[in-house]
Amino acid sequence: MTETNASVDSGDSSGTDSDESVVNVAVRLRGLRKRFGDVTAVDGVDLDIADGEFLTLLGPSGSGKTTVLRMIAGFELPTEGSIELAGRDVSRQPPFDRDVNTVFQDYALFPHMSVIANVEYGLRVKKVPKAERRRRASDALRAVRLEGFDSRKPSQMSGGQRQRVALARALVNRPKVLLLDEPLGALDLKLREQMQVELKEIQRDVQLTFVFVTHDQEEALTMSDRIAVFNNGRIEQVGTPADVYERPATEFVAGFVGTSNLLRGEAALKVLGKEGTFSVRPEKIRVGQLEDSTESGEHGVGGTVREVIYVGSGTRFVVDLEVGGTLVALEQNRHTTSMEVQAMRERKVKLIWRSEHEYRVS
Repeated sequence: MTETNASVDSGDSSGTDSDESVVNVAVRLRGLRKRFGDVTAVDGVDLDIADGEFLTLLGPSGSGKTTVLRMIAGFELPTEGSIELAGRDVSRQPPFDRDVNTVFQDYALFPHMSVIANVEYGLRVKKVPKAERRRRASDALRAVRLEGFDSRKPSQMSGGQRQRVALARALVNRPKVLLLDEPLGALDLKLREQMQVELKEIQRDVQLTFVFVTHDQEEALTMSDRIAVFNNGRIEQVGTPADVYERPATEFVAGFVGTSNLLRGEAALKVLGKEGTFSVRPEKIRVGQLEDSTESGEHGVGGTVREVIYVGSGTRFVVDLEVGGTLVALEQNRHTTSMEVQAMRERKVKLIWRSEHEYRVS
């Protein structure tokens, strides 16, 4: 696997664009490595993050994404490589000497303090005058839509509200870059989905650079301007959500960002007429009758429905192909009920998709 140099203005993960003057770079990582004894947690990361960008570091546990965030924050020092913030090398600088703030999953609010006191705390430590401190804290609470909550204690607020207080406390210091370490992980599904939308809106309003860490691919797709997909300490692909989802660069990306749906080897040769490994997203596949013919620009393959997974608005069909291998198709439940789709199990079908929806990953 090759190291990835990512341009701030391109979804291509093959190299850094030579015209970097087009976009101001808030964070620049070059040759970044971190070893813990014999374990290499981060292994040669090159990445440019644009000023005002919402960039997500996405990957499974142990992929290196959180370690990269901690090195940007200054909580960990790199074994090799450099970290620049707005053109300044901060690789060996302590956290307090870097123009960044971090929001954690556990909020880390002071339970005995009011909301406004929690938000003001960092300014008070810096001995900012009281009047300015109160004005800036009020502005930060307004930015996260918590006007009128000044006197409440954290225990009197919901999880989403406490998360926004933590965000306001980070914003009040006016950092150049805001680092967010899985901040929505402790919220329930409904609240997490709501906060995903709100967080993106807040980032757009305050126009700060957000670097967000998550293992949740739907979260990354929802909020990000670009996504850097991590695996085994390296970046496998950097691109917009659409690039990463619809045009995965590797088998790992195809499987981690969405459902792993791959045609490879003999199956690819028989169905597509070409060698290699190809990704076809489940929602691009139509489930038809075995005798259905394909039109120009379409590919089709017969198979047997092994499993039917009803998920309310849609149904996933797991189909064992006649030529070998398995594909998953996702269809919306526009005209069918759960009983009707369950009757599809063990039925012979034909999976059909347009050729422009298949993408070579190796």
